[in-house]
Amino acid sequence: MTQTSSQVCVLGTDGVDRLIRLLADGGRTVIGPTARDGAIVLAPLSGGADLPYGWGVELEAGHYRLRRREDGAAFAHSAGPQSWKAFLHPQREREWSADRTADGGIVVVPDEPPPVAYAFLGVRPCDLRAIAVQDRVLDGGRFADSRYARRRRAAFLVAVECTEPGATCFCVSMDAGPAAGPGYDLALTEVVDAHGHRFLARAGSLEGESVLARLPRREADVSTQQAAQRAVEAAADRMGRTMPAVDLRDLMAETLEADRWNDVAGRCLTCGNCTMVCPTCFCTSAEEVTDLTGEHTERWRRWESCFDLEFSHLSAGPVRSSGLSRYRQWATHKLGTWHDQFDTSGCVGCGRCIVWCPVGIDITEEAHALERERHAPPAPHSLGDHP
Repeated sequence: MTQTSSQVCVLGTDGVDRLIRLLADGGRTVIGPTARDGAIVLAPLSGGADLPYGWGVELEAGHYRLRRREDGAAFAHSAGPQSWKAFLHPQREREWSADRTADGGIVVVPDEPPPVAYAFLGVRPCDLRAIAVQDRVLDGGRFADSRYARRRRAAFLVAVECTEPGATCFCVSMDAGPAAGPGYDLALTEVVDAHGHRFLARAGSLEGESVLARLPRREADVSTQQAAQRAVEAAADRMGRTMPAVDLRDLMAETLEADRWNDVAGRCLTCGNCTMVCPTCFCTSAEEVTDLTGEHTERWRRWESCFDLEFSHLSAGPVRSSGLSRYRQWATHKLGTWHDQFDTSGCVGCGRCIVWCPVGIDITEEAHALERERHAPPAPHSLGDHP
């Protein structure tokens, strides 16, 4: 292929394979989507053959299935059960260990994880926004997480624009897709048509430009650019879900006593699945583990969920003892009071919480129900009622 400007160009499937190998040769651990165990999962990639070419997904509330595609696309699938949070903000991580010495003293050794330089390939626009939200939460305030910051600053992000939204996607409502926003090093848009299988590529950073310049590529022809634009625009019109077109922060604040919370509480299992799959939930707890002799102990940090009864606990007991209060806390924080803390929504419209809820609770359905109740006329008094 001819060598052209690296700003905007076209890669073939060989170019994506070379991208993976080039990033790995540069010392990065390349993570991307692959088909495994009945799902599209994020795992280390060694080459383009590991990508889920020809696989799509079938999504609904409480439902996820792989399905074969006829076009052989690699990225025409929606967000899977994992997000990039699992690599930047691990689910469980040791913070320090301590040992009792022979003279009765204690030696504490902080645990410093080995440095790792990730390259994330296939970051959806919703997940790109989620990473930006996590940056704000974990690296943007007075109490920055130094471990997160090291991993994040060393990460190389290859975004892939969405051309195939799922039935549970609503990123348009959250202004998080389907086009890639800022924050990527490279962005790809997959095009499969009569002219072949290819990827419109553009750089978003100096490092991205440097990498793109070393890949086999050709000039970005008008046909490919137009096809890529049409595919992304069409995806915006095919979102499976929407949020009500209102200020969600006000909606949450004005419906705290709505009857709808009782309805959802009757279905919610308070299992915490929604918080585990959410790409922006960040809460953690600390646990200490000792050996049987009492001579060695370790402190581990692990993900925590606001659906856990012990999540908010005072001397008198749990702050939120009912399932209703815990679901309401999660939803109103995610869509409302997150703005007060971080000047942004905590929801990016990926739909994972809908898919992986075992009883199919749908946060968009709940928001629409709250909006209807907010504007519903008051129930009429019966003849026996008194004002």
